[in-house]
Amino acid sequence: MSQQGSAGNVLAAVASLFFPGLGQLLQGRILAAIAFFCIVGVCYFFWVLIIPPIIGAIFHLWSIIDAAKFKSPA
Repeated sequence: MSQQGSAGNVLAAVASLFFPGLGQLLQGRILAAIAFFCIVGVCYFFWVLIIPPIIGAIFHLWSIIDAAKFKSPA
């Protein structure tokens, strides 16, 4: 997973599509994975309040894009 657009990043983006933070976890970024999972999970939990799910959807989309555009240092 050395370059943006590599097969590893595509796999990570698809994983984040189904489970927010899973793509970051596959890339070895534990804190980012926990943060995305917790933020999106809490926002989706309060589905009936309208605003939190919108914020959760934005963070979920951010999680997918972040996994796809990650460039590993080295």
